[in-house]
Amino acid sequence: MNSKPAYVREMFGSIARRYDLANHVLSCGIDFYWRARAADIVASWQPDRIADLATGTGDLALALQKKLPDAEITGVDFLPEMLELARHKGVQHVVLADAMRLPFADGSFDCVTIAFGLRNLENYSAGLTEICRVLNTNGHLLVLEFSLPRMPILRAAYRFYLHRCLPMIGSCLTQRRSAYDYLGKSIEQFPSGNAMCELMREKGYDSPSFKRLTGGIVTIYTAARR
Repeated sequence: MNSKPAYVREMFGSIARRYDLANHVLSCGIDFYWRARAADIVASWQPDRIADLATGTGDLALALQKKLPDAEITGVDFLPEMLELARHKGVQHVVLADAMRLPFADGSFDCVTIAFGLRNLENYSAGLTEICRVLNTNGHLLVLEFSLPRMPILRAAYRFYLHRCLPMIGSCLTQRRSAYDYLGKSIEQFPSGNAMCELMREKGYDSPSFKRLTGGIVTIYTAARR
């Protein structure tokens, strides 16, 4: 069996050209709102140096560039196919690198963001430690990630969509059903809410907090480096 990093690399590389279309269709366009909310939070911190990990095609990095035109924003991804698209869309600075082994010195950034990528890391607990390393003291982390709604009726409806509808629609858009089967499984397994905040505390962060959006389909986590 392939390792998780190899599987994720092959899977996302194979759908790179249709990745944006699939995201926008499958979220009914709400993904623009989620990233805008994340960018607003980051803008309130006024960081000078930002790393956007698992940047993909650069949608969050671009939202940050609009909000913080004077900041130095680096989009980081381990897929050259994604970074090529990010450059084409206007991300000013990109780096090909694995978020588990970042090629940056300790304390390089005032802020690190990661949208819909933490759960895809080989080990998200170790990933949080590596992110903490490249943040300067009191630097901020923002994680935007999928989650499950708390309300039972909404959770049941969302799970039906996640495991039955989304793989079929995703397959039609990208010809890669397995990518969207994986999406549902990874969301189910990922720690959310208070569990994620506790993990952040264990990994060297202060004042972790979370805010659920769109009924709890996604959650924004924020914390500061201790």
